[in-house]
Amino acid sequence: MSDVTVVGAGVIGLSCAVRLLEAGLAVTVRCADATEDTVSATAAAVWYPSGFPAGDARSLIWARAGFDQLARDAVHGAPGVTMRRTRMLLRRPAPAPWWVPAVPDFRLVEHTGQQPGVAQEWQFTVPTVEMRPYLRWLVQRVSSGGGVLERRPVNTLDDLDTPVVVNASGLGARTLAADDAVHPIRGQIVLVSNPGIETSVRDENHPAGPAYVHPRSTDIVLGGTVEPHRYDTTPDPGVTAAILERCRALVPELAHARVLGQAAGLRPGRAGGIRLEVAPGTRPGTHVVHNYGHGGAGVTLAWGCADETARIVESL
Repeated sequence: MSDVTVVGAGVIGLSCAVRLLEAGLAVTVRCADATEDTVSATAAAVWYPSGFPAGDARSLIWARAGFDQLARDAVHGAPGVTMRRTRMLLRRPAPAPWWVPAVPDFRLVEHTGQQPGVAQEWQFTVPTVEMRPYLRWLVQRVSSGGGVLERRPVNTLDDLDTPVVVNASGLGARTLAADDAVHPIRGQIVLVSNPGIETSVRDENHPAGPAYVHPRSTDIVLGGTVEPHRYDTTPDPGVTAAILERCRALVPELAHARVLGQAAGLRPGRAGGIRLEVAPGTRPGTHVVHNYGHGGAGVTLAWGCADETARIVESL
């Protein structure tokens, strides 16, 4: 008999399962999809708390904890995790972002016309995660820690008979938690060969749409799109062409990079932001800890949210 059932085997659910196992609890992970089929596996996965404005003190705590854990993972050789220099291009001057306390080497650089349309840039070094090997490693950590992984859909949280359920179901929370605020945020990416680029580059205010260039060990992830309430996961060739055009303009070294593939995924967004709180279960003495609504910042905030989830569960 498990103490906790974690619903969901993306990066949110698996990080929660690891922390709960570390706390000495018996954990079962239930999921409808294999880990490699979750949206986490498609993510470009660079530490960057996009979509979360200043003002929520918890966001900084979660972001800092996520940075610190992934940085430790990089040092200790966790599969797929690398510390990578990043340039965030700004088309209008802006103050330092709220998450600066989490990033040791952040600096703001003024531009003097060397790149048309760019007024400033933020430079910093953050973790980059290649998600498929990292997710496989997390699954191994759950299994080696005594956790049980069950590939079986959850139709209702009422069917789970453990004292505590952690609802890390992402978009599934729209049904499982009856939360109409949950919605997809479609993102499309293009994978290209790497001609030797090592620095990530971002331009979120590009006139033609967001642009990012994230090198990995064997390829580069180019993006992207932010399309709320769109469920289609078939890549659009026109969007692929537009992503290539603006990323090549951003980083001219990509001019002859070979296209390796394209993909689209549904980020689990939520109007009002992340829901991380405990609620009573339907049976006396049981509890549900909701942990969903991370949008495009799941990898960034997963470990911080897992820490808080474990604290809540231990306090029950």
